[in-house]
Amino acid sequence: MLATSTHDPDVAAGGRAHAPAAPLDAYSRGCARLARLCMWTSVFGLVCLIVAVTLQIFGRHVLNSTPTWAESLALLLVLYVTMLGAAVGVRDAGHIGFESLVDALPAAGQRRLKIFIHLLVLLFGALMAWNCALLAESVWAYKIPNLGISNGWKYVPAALSGVLIALFSIEHIIALLRNQKVVPAWR
Repeated sequence: MLATSTHDPDVAAGGRAHAPAAPLDAYSRGCARLARLCMWTSVFGLVCLIVAVTLQIFGRHVLNSTPTWAESLALLLVLYVTMLGAAVGVRDAGHIGFESLVDALPAAGQRRLKIFIHLLVLLFGALMAWNCALLAESVWAYKIPNLGISNGWKYVPAALSGVLIALFSIEHIIALLRNQKVVPAWR
């Protein structure tokens, strides 16, 4: 189980878990798999980024002829690595937060405020996904000169990240409502 309970498991009188628990647990497992996939994709993208920058440096200083595509590819890879990493950071609570207000509240208030915060993050992710998808669509006809691909690919990672942030925020809200915590995907 990827969401760990903060108290005894919610078990019905017959010793069976409530019916909605299975789909919610499946959603949490799916989010964890998705986060792990994003992490591994980011690692692969980071390796590709290092190779592209190394080729750029080697071409500039050794061959005296920089590959023209290397810089454009490196910039595109930075967007993918950063946006996927940001989404995973939201799921795994790896982002910066100010806990002093939350800690000052009683337990019920803490829970309500955490749910409200995740609702705001959900809204942010949904708006980011929507607006970046619109932006990608608006520039799709234009090409990145050195790569020969659509300029819209620059905005796809932010749209994808917005969708992931929204999904992961929903997971956190469900976990809070079930008195559980989301276990980070890297564990």
